[in-house]
Amino acid sequence: MGATKVVVYGLSTEGYSIACQMAAKGADVFIVDESAHMAISLKSEIAKTYPDVTSLKEDEPLLGVEPIDVAISHSEYLFFAPRIRKTGQETKMEIHSKFKDATSAIKKGGSVIYNLPTGIGGNNETISLLEHVTGLEMGKGISYFYYPLGTKNQTPEIIGSFNSKTDDKLAKLLATDKKEKKFVAISSAELFHAIKILSQFSGLSSILEVCKFAQEPSTRADLMFTEFKDLFLDDMTNGLYDLRSLGTSIEGAGTMMYLVNGSIKGIEGYVKRLIDEIRSTLKKNELKASRTRVAILWTLDSYEMRGDKVDMLNSLVTKLRDYIGDVEIYQGQTFDLFHSDKTTIVVACSKSDYEKVSKSGKDSDIITIKTNPLCEIL
Repeated sequence: MGATKVVVYGLSTEGYSIACQMAAKGADVFIVDESAHMAISLKSEIAKTYPDVTSLKEDEPLLGVEPIDVAISHSEYLFFAPRIRKTGQETKMEIHSKFKDATSAIKKGGSVIYNLPTGIGGNNETISLLEHVTGLEMGKGISYFYYPLGTKNQTPEIIGSFNSKTDDKLAKLLATDKKEKKFVAISSAELFHAIKILSQFSGLSSILEVCKFAQEPSTRADLMFTEFKDLFLDDMTNGLYDLRSLGTSIEGAGTMMYLVNGSIKGIEGYVKRLIDEIRSTLKKNELKASRTRVAILWTLDSYEMRGDKVDMLNSLVTKLRDYIGDVEIYQGQTFDLFHSDKTTIVVACSKSDYEKVSKSGKDSDIITIKTNPLCEIL
């Protein structure tokens, strides 16, 4: 018995993380770099040396490569974890295009593990597409599993499986130190993920909506001591892609749709409040828009599967430029860039970015806004 042959389609942070985990267990792993149109061999020593995609790409070590279709045709397990960057209606087209590309070379007896969130009932369409592309019958010629990977290396405790079929080899590949994974029906896995996402965003929406009422300085000061003072825009957008995909899978105007739409509106409302706060800061400090620049600090992971943070950043920049022409994005750069003849309003969009500003020292011409629920101004 040779090593289990695995291909992860998509050089994404989440895909790379799971590929490293399986390589460390002795699996024969290839990861597909869509931009280079090659499958890269990921040995366990490479997985240990390079903890993430950025470090791997920066160092460019010599790696074994194969054509994508060759690697996939030899695989027992194909994980689908691509980077998705389209938005709205174009998202589905981008996913379908990549899924066809990933599965067209898979052979009879192979298994596909789908790592993107689908919403409720979304896997039915994916399974139909898989059968159409491969010409194989589900459950007989090919196996299918649903395992939506979360941001920040979050992995589900369960694996959705067609006809609830278990797969011991897959369970061992995905097992963590905590415990083995449990197999459930795909429809159950979809509902578990929906509950997780709705719980997360309904809690977040509650915080954002209630914090609107914190107007008095003493009230705001009291609330600054709570744990959500370190809840930034970066945290608020974690899983927004999942929430939207859940929304597109629900029909009608029931309570669930209200929960999804209310949560999306809650985040949109927060962004509007943040922009209003920046505008009122200009007025309070008697600053002219022409003599002010806005520096948005949001260090994003460009290899994340989901593109909702990139989308949110672009939207924030566009809206701010309606009021202030000079708006710049800073991602991980040093902050000596701020010396200018204009007053700078720094908008810190994550805890790590805020900490970088704090360490850089206070300049009289810099006003910092924390993108937490209170829009704290420092």
